Amino acid sequence: MAKSPAGRPALDGNAVRTQRTRERILAVSLALFNEHGEAHVTTGMIADELGISPGNLYYHFRNKDQIVEELFDRFEARIALEPDARLDGPGAIEDLWLYLHLMFEGIWGFRFLYRNLDDITGRNRRLREHFNRIVEAKLEAVRRLCAGLVKAGLMHARPEEISALADNVLVVATYWLNYRAIRDKRGRTDSHDLGAGAYQVMALVAPYLVAEARSHIERLGRDYIE
Repeated sequence: MAKSPAGRPALDGNAVRTQRTRERILAVSLALFNEHGEAHVTTGMIADELGISPGNLYYHFRNKDQIVEELFDRFEARIALEPDARLDGPGAIEDLWLYLHLMFEGIWGFRFLYRNLDDITGRNRRLREHFNRIVEAKLEAVRRLCAGLVKAGLMHARPEEISALADNVLVVATYWLNYRAIRDKRGRTDSHDLGAGAYQVMALVAPYLVAEARSHIERLGRDYIE
């Protein structure tokens, strides 16, 4: 391999162009999937949007499912965040609020997956297994946060109540955007729905909180709805 003036290996121009094209394909595909729904977007539409031939597209991705898998891997990396559970009242509640917002932001960024979740995971066993892995990790994170709140005396909930609460949190997070789209007369959602989703989840948690924690979550809620 040729050396650069500094003695480092020279960049492979073809490899760089190939990677840039792949990134453009993924970015445009994500935008189209999010706007129209993955089921309504064809590889031809993606190629037209990029201004490239279908053959050029197929050189990088054999089919649409391969594009979906690559985007899902990126979504999985984006959503793999862990909450920092503190034991003081305001800190613990704000950690939970921030965690929920970040989780909903990840969902919004790849919302096409959630709008057509049953179909996508139904036809791709690998994605179904990976999505279940994500859900299990989120269930454990919510259980851990709640257990920390109980230990700190900020929440009154038995282990079985925490388990049911974690399930409810994931149900709301998974189907929130679909619910909002159905409720909206235009059948659309926007980024404002992220905060609404986080607030809805916090409303599930609030009845189990006590004293300072309950007051703090109500203040956070007022700041959002006002």
